[in-house]
Amino acid sequence: MAHKESRLAAGTLRAVGYAALIVAAFGLLLPFIWMVISSLKHNVDVFTAPITWIPDPFVWSNYVDIFERADMGTWVGNTLFISVVVTALQVFTGSFAAYGFSRIRFPGRDVLFLVYIGTIAVPWQSYMIPQFVMISDWGLANTRLSIILLQAFGAFGVFLMKQYFESVPEALSEAARIDGLSEYGIWRRIMLPLSVPAIASLTLITFVNTWNDYLGPLIYLRDRDLWTIQIGLRTFITQFSAEHAMIMTGSVLSILPIAVIFALGQRFFVEGIAATGVKG
Repeated sequence: MAHKESRLAAGTLRAVGYAALIVAAFGLLLPFIWMVISSLKHNVDVFTAPITWIPDPFVWSNYVDIFERADMGTWVGNTLFISVVVTALQVFTGSFAAYGFSRIRFPGRDVLFLVYIGTIAVPWQSYMIPQFVMISDWGLANTRLSIILLQAFGAFGVFLMKQYFESVPEALSEAARIDGLSEYGIWRRIMLPLSVPAIASLTLITFVNTWNDYLGPLIYLRDRDLWTIQIGLRTFITQFSAEHAMIMTGSVLSILPIAVIFALGQRFFVEGIAATGVKG
């Protein structure tokens, strides 16, 4: 009898926990739901009281008008190009360096790794000016290459991949060396295929951070045809401050790629983050 009551209490507690999570999730999603709904309204209907949760009528033309009234296609294209290139480079450099720190023994390896990881704690604003001077001296300011080079290497990516690589049994690497496989071959043919969850996590985090970056493009990209979506939207909001429906439409377009990527890679993201804290 007592066992049955404890199971009933556990089930009730679990149900209450799920209900609380659903309420919390709905509270977090409510502003985004309102933003999407507002993007499908006429401008005068955005701030009606009480709130109209179902647009009448649905103004789908907002998603066409914003491309005609702003350089949305250029902004999205620039942001997508920079985000994809930076993400690919960070996955490559992060996994390559992580393999060296986790599988190759050399003097001062641990100290060098700690110093490199310690750079995460240094705020970018502290070395932003000398970095800008350096990029300008190289003649790369006001080019997309400046953003790509500055973000092609990341200490967080090295840390994330190293933690995952250390969960892979060393015996696999030793067996590959005995079979004559080079260190590059071990990294490419063994470590990378076994590290899909970690790679997916790093890809998602890097893509989101690069896509949402505002300060970097604001400093280095001055020409309008080089602007990213974050700079473009800020300018659009300043220029059309009363066009609330258009502003909501632009905001939806700015978060849509991130939402799609996260939805597709959520399982790998969770697995990768969980596995990086476990060593075999």
